[in-house]
Amino acid sequence: MHRALLVSEILLEVFIHANRILDPHASILSYRKMSSARKSFAALARTCRLFHEPAMDLLWAELDGIEPLLGCVTRLHPIIYHSGGSISRCFPFKIKPLSEHEASQFLHHAPRVRSLTILYDDYLYLLSVLPIETCMFPTLLSLSTNRDLNRYLHLFLSPMLRHCTLPFVHPDLKSVPIRCAALEELSIKSSFSEIAAPVLYDSIRLCKGLVTLACPPLDWTTWEHVSNLPTLLTLEIWDDRRLLGRRDLKFAPFLNVTRLYFYTRTTTYPVAVMQHLEFPSLNQFEIDVFNLPWTEAEPLFHALSRSKTLSHISVSSKHGGRDIDLLDNSLTPIRQSLCFTQLRTLRFKFPCCCISLDNDLLLEAVSSWPHIRILEFVDPQAVPTVTFRGLFTALHQCPRLHTLDIPLDAVNINIDHTAVSFQHTSLQHLNLTSSNISDAEAVARIIFSVLPSVDRILPPGYKRRFDVYREVQRHLESFHITRATSET
Repeated sequence: MHRALLVSEILLEVFIHANRILDPHASILSYRKMSSARKSFAALARTCRLFHEPAMDLLWAELDGIEPLLGCVTRLHPIIYHSGGSISRCFPFKIKPLSEHEASQFLHHAPRVRSLTILYDDYLYLLSVLPIETCMFPTLLSLSTNRDLNRYLHLFLSPMLRHCTLPFVHPDLKSVPIRCAALEELSIKSSFSEIAAPVLYDSIRLCKGLVTLACPPLDWTTWEHVSNLPTLLTLEIWDDRRLLGRRDLKFAPFLNVTRLYFYTRTTTYPVAVMQHLEFPSLNQFEIDVFNLPWTEAEPLFHALSRSKTLSHISVSSKHGGRDIDLLDNSLTPIRQSLCFTQLRTLRFKFPCCCISLDNDLLLEAVSSWPHIRILEFVDPQAVPTVTFRGLFTALHQCPRLHTLDIPLDAVNINIDHTAVSFQHTSLQHLNLTSSNISDAEAVARIIFSVLPSVDRILPPGYKRRFDVYREVQRHLESFHITRATSET
């Protein structure tokens, strides 16, 4: 054996590298499916004493449920692994809870667990023997669950816990920051009742080192607390079933917050936040709102205009009214966004977001966004007026653009692709499924000639099997195959 393998740090890096090679796309080493990496770690653990500990640490590092630990209990092993090695989650409730001796078998490998995802809670009653002060996973760094852990939450709280994702405001939520002083991320993506509000706010005010906070809407007092957290980088607000009311407090600027996300029914809550609070380092703003008539969107964009540092904006809604006809053209969504000169990503997906979009406005817009890389305007009510000529003129102004999705008038083709010397080689992703198309082959030839890096005009997961967009795609693929064949 090479002497380098006697160094535990080197050996661990070799094993981790093996995991990346064998399962490069695995986000978690799932016990429900015996992965190649997991089989390799099990084999390495049996190879020699030197390999045993580091291999076992990696084997147990990430768990998709606690069933594998229950499988270490002699009485439960044949129930857990009843089908030739695969894990079962069918727990008849007549099974008795663990005894004290079985609890020690269950906890044998628990100190090795670093990341735990809990998708089922059928088996939690088996842990009732464990004392309330028990910490099952003393080195756990990440806990994620969509289940009600009920009176068992305390068993999963490690002093080393960094990331905690819960389905709702747990009655014992305050125990999380109290027992997990190193907590960096708290995520509760749900609405909540007035009864749960004080529990949430008190719990957040106990957090001293949060980097990411995702939770139901905060009151002003809690906003004041988080404004004084120098570690905070990302804020997500889920739901808006709470009005902020009058602001009687003075807030420090959120100096280091770079990303804000809102998931709300209306824009009232986000607008109040953006109007009253300062985010001098903000570069990402995203909102998914249930209903977005322009009478509500315009105040949102006006509030956003205070953050000139924004480089990523995403506004999405499935519902909205066409009240924009009553407004001046200078207040349209695209024109309201011209002030964000640092934009690299702009995504609008809501009714009437493309109002007044034509060749001239597109050119003016991309000229204001010289760094733009992703541009998406998805409007179910749009009547495409941007032509190929207008598009290619605009592309001269955004050489870094690699993703484009706008409604395009590809019926009235006003350009001869054989006479165009310009090629935009950076654009790789083009979605034409919101465009009007009549001559599929002509459209494919124009794209092939002017946008040589584009090989698909359909978004991922496009399900229609026979339509004009599929026909454009088939022609485009044929042209690329012909070119590749001629070059070999």
